[in-house]
Amino acid sequence: MKDNGKEPLVILAGPTAAGKTALSVRLAKAIGGEIISADSMQVYRRMDIGTAKIRPEEMGGVPHHMLDIIEPEENFNVADFCGAASAAAEQICARGHIPVLVGGTGFYIQALRKGVDFGQGESSPAYRKRLEEIAAAGGAEQLYRQLGEIDPAAAQKIHPHNTKRVIRALEYHEVTGKKISDHNQAENEKPSLYRDAYFVLTLPRDALYERIDRRVDQMMADGLEDEVRRLRAEGVQRGMTSMQGLGYREMMDYLDGTITREEAVSRIKRNTRHFAKRQLTWFRREKDVIWLDKSRFEDEDALFAYILQILKRKEII
Repeated sequence: MKDNGKEPLVILAGPTAAGKTALSVRLAKAIGGEIISADSMQVYRRMDIGTAKIRPEEMGGVPHHMLDIIEPEENFNVADFCGAASAAAEQICARGHIPVLVGGTGFYIQALRKGVDFGQGESSPAYRKRLEEIAAAGGAEQLYRQLGEIDPAAAQKIHPHNTKRVIRALEYHEVTGKKISDHNQAENEKPSLYRDAYFVLTLPRDALYERIDRRVDQMMADGLEDEVRRLRAEGVQRGMTSMQGLGYREMMDYLDGTITREEAVSRIKRNTRHFAKRQLTWFRREKDVIWLDKSRFEDEDALFAYILQILKRKEII
């Protein structure tokens, strides 16, 4: 079913540990959907526990895309995601099914919806390499301060530890003389490429933080430490993009002997709570979002019925 040539897309986003996985499977089964993961870490093979990757037995027979597609030693960015995810969505629609985009990486979701122009031609490999060398030598904070001087709006939205995005913003300014925040704002004003419904699942803060703490404890019980040990033994290094994920960098610190195991667990919980807060800040800035606060529904069935009602109203199902 098309509207003005646009294919359907259902988006189920939200902060980590909100309960997206189980709900997404139930939803996909009900509407004839296939799931596309919008998680920047679940693309990596052999990184299952720390990324809270869905297990095969939890998929309920629903096809899942964008999981386990690259090795931990490889880099992966939003442009890579958009290319692969848009192709997956096209193939799903061609089969007469509905793509269900699920995850918490808001930038990936926005980029796919809007067909964001990443300015790939506006680059300077030499300048980028120089910045990467500065960061590798311990100058990441210096680069972040530099970004704050030339583009305060971008610095406010980019986490200081997200060195890749800091470098990209500096590179864009160096090549174009323009602020990447202005470029991103213009891209965000674009209409969606899809006939979509953009749901964001959430919980009251205390309940969400309690779920996060329980999830981290479960990850440790499931063997997160062993998972990171295996990755290290295979040659995966802490500076790689894959090891910037929550849980992995803290366990790397523990295995390097710079903090205790207890400190690592405490930091994973703290950093995950901070991450969830940033995710919610991102989604609040997005247009056309339909908020699903689980505390406002009597039970899961009522929440599910509400979702289906909206999808019918939008003529997506």
